[in-house]
Amino acid sequence: MTFGQMVNGSSSSEYPLQVVDPKHVAVVEPKTSSVHAPIISTLNDRVRPLLDCVDKLRHLNIMQEGIQLPTIVVVGDQSSGKSSVLESLAGISLPRGQGICTRVPLIMRLQNHIETEVHLEYNGKSVPTDEVHVAEAIVLATNEIAGHGKGISDIPLTLIVKKNGVPDLTMVDLPGITRVPVHGQPEDIFEQISGIITKYITPEESIILNVLSATVDFPTCESIRMSQKVDKTGERTLAVVTKVDKAPEGLLEKVTANDVNIGLGYVCVRNRTGNESYEEARSVEASLFETHALLSKIDKSMVSIPILAHKLVQIQANIISNCLPDIVRKINDKLAINVAALNELPQRLSSVAEALATFMRILSSAKESLKKIFLRGELDEYPEDCEMHCTARLAEMLNQYSAELRSKYIEEKENFLMDEIMSLREARGIGLPNFLPRVVFLSVLQQKVRGISVTPEEFVEKLWNYIEVVVIKVMMHHSCNYTQLQYFIRRAVQNLIAKRKDESVDWVREIIGMEKLTDYTSNPEYAATCSKLMAKETIFMEIMNYKRTNTLMHLEGFGDIDVGYLRKHIDVVQQAFELKMRMTAYWKIVLMRLVDYMALYIMFSLQKLVNLEIEDDIVKILMASNGGGFERMLEESPVVAEKRLRLSNSVKLLKESKVVVVKIMDRIALHVDGEKA
Repeated sequence: MTFGQMVNGSSSSEYPLQVVDPKHVAVVEPKTSSVHAPIISTLNDRVRPLLDCVDKLRHLNIMQEGIQLPTIVVVGDQSSGKSSVLESLAGISLPRGQGICTRVPLIMRLQNHIETEVHLEYNGKSVPTDEVHVAEAIVLATNEIAGHGKGISDIPLTLIVKKNGVPDLTMVDLPGITRVPVHGQPEDIFEQISGIITKYITPEESIILNVLSATVDFPTCESIRMSQKVDKTGERTLAVVTKVDKAPEGLLEKVTANDVNIGLGYVCVRNRTGNESYEEARSVEASLFETHALLSKIDKSMVSIPILAHKLVQIQANIISNCLPDIVRKINDKLAINVAALNELPQRLSSVAEALATFMRILSSAKESLKKIFLRGELDEYPEDCEMHCTARLAEMLNQYSAELRSKYIEEKENFLMDEIMSLREARGIGLPNFLPRVVFLSVLQQKVRGISVTPEEFVEKLWNYIEVVVIKVMMHHSCNYTQLQYFIRRAVQNLIAKRKDESVDWVREIIGMEKLTDYTSNPEYAATCSKLMAKETIFMEIMNYKRTNTLMHLEGFGDIDVGYLRKHIDVVQQAFELKMRMTAYWKIVLMRLVDYMALYIMFSLQKLVNLEIEDDIVKILMASNGGGFERMLEESPVVAEKRLRLSNSVKLLKESKVVVVKIMDRIALHVDGEKA
C-alpha cells in the first residue's frame, strides 16, 4: 500500500484485517460562515479512539522498539508563523520571543472536551497548568529539559490540551530552522535542529506539516529542502501558508503552481495579531478570504484554520487506521524475537548442585566442540571462522614446519664437498687409507642437527599458542552466560597449555638429542637413495682422474655441478663424495622422522588434552577455591542480568501495546460490521 493510499483511506488485500474507510472517520465540514462555531463542529466517534490508541502507544514508548507511529510533524523556518498556526488550532498561547521559541520536540495532544484542562508531561512528571500560564509552564519545563539558555534537546515535552471546540489531533512541534546562531546559541545549532527534524520526518508513517510564510519564495525555505530529502514525491507533505494578509500578491499562483511538490496540498491561513481573541481572529480570517480582492480568488477548500483542522483530522485518522495492521505485525515480529531471546538466556541457578550440573553440561558441550574441530575436522559450528578450521590450520602449520626444516640446508654448488673434505682432513689419523671413519659421519650429522634444532622448538611454541587460542575461544563461547565462571576456565586452560608447552619443548629436545646420538634407520628408502647417488661415483672419479675432459656432472638433488676444482683434493675426494652421498640419503630420513614424529605427537596430545586433561584441570581449579567457583555461578552476571531485564521490559511493553492496538481494531471491525448490517 502506498502512502497516498493510506492517507486517502484506501485498503489493500495485504491487510486481512478491516481498516477504517474514509467515511468512517470523516468529520463534518467546518461551517466557516459561523464565526462562533467550533473549529470542528461535530466529531465522528471513531476518530478519538484512533488518536487515543496512538497516544497510548507513544506513552508506552513503543518507538524505542523501532516501531514507528503515525505522527503529524510540524516544521518550518524560524519566524514562519509556526507557533501562530498551532495556537490557532489549540486555542491557547505558546511561548513567544526572539530566537528559537521551541527548544525541544513539543508533542501537542488536542482533545475536544467540554471542560478545559491543560497539563504537561515530561521526565516522568505530570504538571497541571491552565490557559493563562501554559506558556510560562512550557518555558519552565523546557529549561528543565534543555537547560537555561538557548540550547536545544531531542527529549520531548508533551502538552495535553482538553478544550471545547478544538480538533482531536496529535502533533509534534519541532524547533524552527535557523542557519545563523545568535548570542547564546551553540555554533552547530543548524546541525542540531536538522538532526532532530530529520529524525522525526524520515519515518514513512510521518505526515509533514510544512509551515511556509507567504512573504518568502517557497523553494528557498530550508524546511522545504529538508522535507523533500525524505519525501521526494511530496505524498506525505501538507503545506500551511501563513501571513497571507501581508503578501497576497501572487499567492494564488504560488499555491496552484506547486513548484515545490506538495502532495497533500496547501492551506492558507491568517495569523492572529495583537490582542485578538481566537474567535475574533477566525472572524477576521473568514472575512479576509471572502472579501479581499486577491485572496478571495483562492478556492475555499484551501483557506482558513477550520479547513486546516478538518484536513489534519481526516488525514491523521486515515493514516492511523491504515497503519494499525502493520503496527500489529511489527509488534508480533518483535515480540516473537524478544521472547525467543529471553528463553535462550540461562536459567537462574538456585543451588550449588544446579551450578555443578550446569557446569558439567557446559564442559560436555565444549569438549564435543573441541573434538569436532581438532579431531574430526567438522566445520558446522564455525563455518565462516577460518581460524577455527583446526585440522586445516594444523596441516598448514605442519607443512610450513616441514618446508622450514628443508630450507635450513641449501647446497651451494660452488663449495660442493668442501665441508666434507675439511671434516675428513680434521679427523685424519693413523690408519688405512680410503676408509670412511664413522666418527666423521656422526660429526657432520651432529653439526646439521644442531643447525635445525631451534626450528622444532619454535614450532611447538607456535602450535600450543594456536591451540590455546582455540580452546579458550570454544570454552568462552560455551560459558558465555556465566562470566563469573570464565575466569576459572581461562586460568585452567592457560595453566594446562603452559604445562603442555614445557613438556613439548622437553620432548623436542629429547628427539633432537637422539638424532645427534646415533645414525640409524631401518627405512629401505635410505639404501635406495644412497645406491642411486653412489652410482655416480664412477663418473665423478673419472673426472677427478682426468679421464673425462668435461668436468660438469649432474647429481639428483644438486643439479649440474662443475667438479673440476676438486682434483686438487684427490687424496680425500672419494671419501668426501661417499660421505656426502650417504649423508644426503640419511638426512632425508632424519627430516622425514622429525616431521612424522611431530604429526603423531600433535594428534596424540590433542586426544589427551580434549578427552582427559581439560576437564581434570578445570575441575581442580574450581575445587581449589573450596567450591567458590560453583557458588559464583549462582550470581547472575551483570551482562546477563541487564539483558534479561531489558528483554523482560520489552516483552511487557510489546504485550501491552498489542492489547491496545487489538482493542481498537476490534472496535473498528465492530463498527464496520454494524454499518454493513
